[in-house]
Amino acid sequence: MPLVTTEQMLLDAQRGGYAVGAFNVENMEMIQAVVAAAEELHAPVMLQTTPSTVKYAGLACYYAIAKAAAEAASVPVAIHLDHGDSFELAMQALRAGYTSIMIDGSHVAYEENIEITKRVVDACAPSKISVEAELGKVGGKEDDLDGGAGGFTDPLEAKEFVERTKISSLAVAIGTAHGLYSGVPKLDLDRLSEIRKVVSIPLVLHGASGLSDEAVRESIKRGICKVNFATELRIAFSDGVKKVLSDAPDTFDPKKYNAVGRENVKQLVMNRMKVCGSEGKA
Repeated sequence: MPLVTTEQMLLDAQRGGYAVGAFNVENMEMIQAVVAAAEELHAPVMLQTTPSTVKYAGLACYYAIAKAAAEAASVPVAIHLDHGDSFELAMQALRAGYTSIMIDGSHVAYEENIEITKRVVDACAPSKISVEAELGKVGGKEDDLDGGAGGFTDPLEAKEFVERTKISSLAVAIGTAHGLYSGVPKLDLDRLSEIRKVVSIPLVLHGASGLSDEAVRESIKRGICKVNFATELRIAFSDGVKKVLSDAPDTFDPKKYNAVGRENVKQLVMNRMKVCGSEGKA
């Protein structure tokens, strides 16, 4: 089916008590793997590209591959700009055909975050494209994203932020981090519950790679409707490529090792979809 927008997808998840898996993709094989996993489990899914990924191959390239994969599938597939770091990039993604946009103003002051977020929301509204924003700061480092030590989302600020910006979904900072965890992360789940009490739109959990299944499920119970996975997909793909080249160093056909990386990603994504509870929800 054609690429879809994400507003209804996330509202359905909110009503159904599950979360949509949102998976960062870097190449054709990873897009194919994520969509194949969604098709096999009959689950809705979001493909995501970060600014550094966009720099690597361009918005048009990722959009075209995602569009082709979605049209060959029978499940809802969206293409989302993850951590859009400027109004200009958000508009470029909108014009390229992206069906969901994140503007991340968490690195600037609160009022400035509201200002840039509202500009993106207003620009996307005529096309009915949903906008995600972040309040607080998810810590850690991944690609060009550096959240440092992070900073927790304040529930009352979250309420005001949503009311003033009219965003469709809100990424919250409750103790997760981008990249790899050096220890066991401690999530402030009570904070998440407090945010849920005062914010009615779908909530998003970033930095889920490395979280326990139990932590993800509990977060969903407390209001998370979209869960982002990135680092562990890269590791799965790279491990597949490394294994082929280790077992058969003379392999020179990229199709040989990329196929193994693709299958690794597919199996991982299926596992994460089951944890999110989105299996059979398409």
